Amino acid sequence: MKVYKLTVFERDGKKILDESFEASSDNEAKKMGETMLEEKGYAEHTHRCTSPLGKLLLFHV
Repeated sequence: MKVYKLTVFERDGKKILDESFEASSDNEAKKMGETMLEEKGYAEHTHRCTSPLGKLLLFHV
């Protein structure tokens, strides 16, 4: 399992969520990140999800 990072920001740049989670692949991590954003109500906030190698899997401004 690899550790991925999901980060959500307010419009002013303040970090409001900074969470790590494990997934077995980039595709699984992307789906998990999208689900977490929806469940927490942050899907429309500025966010990013990155892989352990720094690959950007999700990004929304």
